[in-house]
Formats: sequence, structure tokens, C-alpha cells
Amino acid sequence: MSKTPPEKPAQPAAKPAAPGHATAHAAGLERRLRRSRILNVVLGALAAFLAVVVLAQTLPGATGGTTANGGSAGTEAPATGAPAANENPENPAIAKRDPDDPFAIGSVDAPIVLVEWADFRCPFCAVFTNDTMPVILDEYVDAGLVRYEFRDVAFFGDESVDAAVAARAAGEQGRFPEYLAALYAAAPESGHPDMPREKLLGFAKTAGVPDLARFEADLDRPELRDAVTKSTADAQALGVSSVPFFVVGTQAMAGAQPVDAFREFLDARLAEAGVDAPGAGRAG
Repeated sequence: MSKTPPEKPAQPAAKPAAPGHATAHAAGLERRLRRSRILNVVLGALAAFLAVVVLAQTLPGATGGTTANGGSAGTEAPATGAPAANENPENPAIAKRDPDDPFAIGSVDAPIVLVEWADFRCPFCAVFTNDTMPVILDEYVDAGLVRYEFRDVAFFGDESVDAAVAARAAGEQGRFPEYLAALYAAAPESGHPDMPREKLLGFAKTAGVPDLARFEADLDRPELRDAVTKSTADAQALGVSSVPFFVVGTQAMAGAQPVDAFREFLDARLAEAGVDAPGAGRAG
């Protein structure tokens, strides 16, 4: 995946994405979000609050309480049950640590796992991938501190499913990170982009998928579509209702937060795991 420095600043916003909402409704909500930065932050925090309340029930050692700050949210472990050094509890239904996972980047033995849920037509997911992901890869994943695991959801209709199927097809040929980067690099400034077949094929070429004929045939494989549907249902069952959404251990965070917010989030999780974090004072 490219580690080119970000070209535009990340926007601290969490885009609510509820299954069953019409695309037009989602687009209208997005326009309203962009009218006011304050409204954007407030609605993002509310979406994160609702998602984390449900998700907290599945996270080991977490309470039902939440915190929200600028659209981010985290579940809090009870003081008496907080993880000791070198203990960072993980729900295996969330952090899989599968060495054969084509949607993961980084060492399977990294101290912590950052899990992201995203829709390929989500503009804020594109902001995270384009602006923040290269920094996380450089400072945390490449350093062996964090493993990144991706979970696809289709909250914005059939074309979200189509794009997720394409990403899975690329992943089967070992080019998922490159496909993820190519797709989000082409994202518009706002709105949910169309994902016609010819565009999905174009991303495969950009990503260097070696067997394009196989890739195109895989776009029609029903088992890949079923896998996307199941991944979406699993996310809903966990309480994920906004994207992008992130979990490390027993803590959750919502929205395309600024890079420093992710640094703070990851550094705190590493400290909980008894690992020295990179710390502050880095160029961002």
C-alpha cells in the first residue's frame, strides 16, 4: 500500500450509516453534516455513542459507559478489572490474528490489533485511508507495534456490495492493500461514488492484480457476495452502525479523526499492553 504523505487534512467526522436507509437519504445527511463543523462533530459523537453502547456488551471487561470527544468514543474497562501490563484482552470475534487473512497488514504477533469496519463508498472511510492510514502504517504497523485488520460492510446499497466483492477478489490474488488504496484514492470530496464494473476493473489494473481475467470472473462469484453480506450482518450484530469504526482490545473509536487522535488512541492501547509507544513530538 502507498505511504505517500496525505494531500488533504483529515476531517474529524463520523458518517452515520444505517442499513436500509436509501442512498439519497444518506447523501442528504452528508450534505447537512458538511454545512457546519460543529454539527458534524456533534452528530458524529452521537453516532459513536450509540454504536459503542451496543458494542461494549461484546467487549470483555468493558462497562456500558462511553466517552465521546470530537466524534471519537471508547468503552472503559472497570477500574478493578483494568488490564494489567502485558495483558490486552481481545475478543476473538473481533481481532482474529489469522496469518492467512488477506485483509490484514502487519505482524500476526503485534502487541495490539487495530480493526476497522468500512464501506467502500463511504467518503469518510476514504479520508482515513488517504490521510491517516499511511501514518499508521509507517509509525505503528511497519514498526511491529500494531496489526491492522479490515472488515467490509455494505451500508450504502448494492454498489457497496459490488466494491467489497471486488476488494475480496483482489485480496485472493494478494493485492488487497493495493486495491484498497487505489479505490479510496479515486474517491470524490463528498458523496457516495458509483461503482460500475468498469471502474472496479480499473482499480484492479491500478492495484496490479496479476490475473485480470480471473478477477473479472470472481466479481460474479456468489460466495464472495455472500461473504460480504455475512460480514455486514456480523458488524450489525456487534453494534457497528457508523463507518469508519475502529476497535482495539476493549476500546472503540469512531470517525475519520485527525492523525494525532489515532496516535493518542494507539499509544494508550500499547501502554495498556505494557509496550512503549512511539510517543509525541512526531511530525504530522
